[in-house]
Amino acid sequence: MTASQLAGSVPAGASPVPASAQAPAPVTEVRTVREAAAFDALAADWDALVDRCPVATPFQSHAWLSSWWHSYGRPGRLRVVTVRRDGVLVGAAPLMLRRRALPLLTGVGQGLTDFLDVLLDDADAERTAAVLARALAGELGLRRPWVALDLRELRPGSAAHRIAEHWPGAARRLPDSLCQHLPGVPMEELVSRLPGRTAQRSRVKLRRLEAAGVETRTVPPEEVPRALRELLALHELQWRGRGVTPEHLRPRFAEHLSRSAERMAAAGRATVRRYRLDGELVACDLTLQVHGLSALYLYGVRPELRERVDVAGILLRESAAHAVATGRGELSLLRGDEPYKQRWRPEQARNERLLLGGAPAVAVHAAAIALRAGAVRRLRARAPWLAAVRTRLRELGGR
Repeated sequence: MTASQLAGSVPAGASPVPASAQAPAPVTEVRTVREAAAFDALAADWDALVDRCPVATPFQSHAWLSSWWHSYGRPGRLRVVTVRRDGVLVGAAPLMLRRRALPLLTGVGQGLTDFLDVLLDDADAERTAAVLARALAGELGLRRPWVALDLRELRPGSAAHRIAEHWPGAARRLPDSLCQHLPGVPMEELVSRLPGRTAQRSRVKLRRLEAAGVETRTVPPEEVPRALRELLALHELQWRGRGVTPEHLRPRFAEHLSRSAERMAAAGRATVRRYRLDGELVACDLTLQVHGLSALYLYGVRPELRERVDVAGILLRESAAHAVATGRGELSLLRGDEPYKQRWRPEQARNERLLLGGAPAVAVHAAAIALRAGAVRRLRARAPWLAAVRTRLRELGGR
């Protein structure tokens, strides 16, 4: 632990204020949390900081990050760097140590998390970013050496970019996942954005949807674990034989999703909906939300429902209505460019990957990333049939 007094100064020509009348300089304290129990204990302060960090997404919520760590973290590798000013948490970087070709610090939640970031209190973000940058550069004296900080899936304007502005070493920005989003407006406005014939077809499908009588119900927090089990079962059915993400079939993912979403629903940061047709459960979806962002994270649909109603239409209709009702201006479809997303003409934004460290380490790590990406592109071009084999093997491995 290190602590520093941020002393004030007297402008030139001004009369000094008597020491007895001066307000004490704020005390800044930096710590590194290495144990899951200590991370869990930060929940209240952490989420209060999320509320004061306007660029934070639901994936920076304590429930999401701590749950992910309990399901996927490795003992001894947690590195959550916190900054307090006069006892108030004003900055946090949820990181973990990873060892590959080079030892790295990466974001907690990487892989399952669409948006990663650090947290900075908006009231004093620049000063806190400078403190975090110095701490991450080595002032804390981490027990295990690391040579680079690899932050993935950063949205444009993320808090982590402020860390880069104060970084004393080398910084490299690389493109990461493509994300898509729509404005948080009523469904009719979303339809009006579409070309003429497409809009007309969408209106016809929506009228059929109304006539079908699909009933939608928001699940109370205490029912969220059961509803998510139903969601995952439907999710597996809808993607069977079509390349389901293997991790979505594993017990640890179900545990993480249930644990995190129940807490987030109780805090108003997650919404689970059930859809019934003729009394039968036909679909479930999970939306995560904070500040002005509402994000459709995962859904499951009974396959035969596609023959009766416009599945994408019903999900988007309810998601748009939820965004409007909660006053959120952005409806995120998160990562990926699947056809059901493209139908609605979403706006696109690419996440960024930020590498920070010493110049040699950053150069070596960036070159390794480029080599891997190039090898994957060449393999896909020369042996496209491998994609189907890989999909099948991943499905079998996820069971």
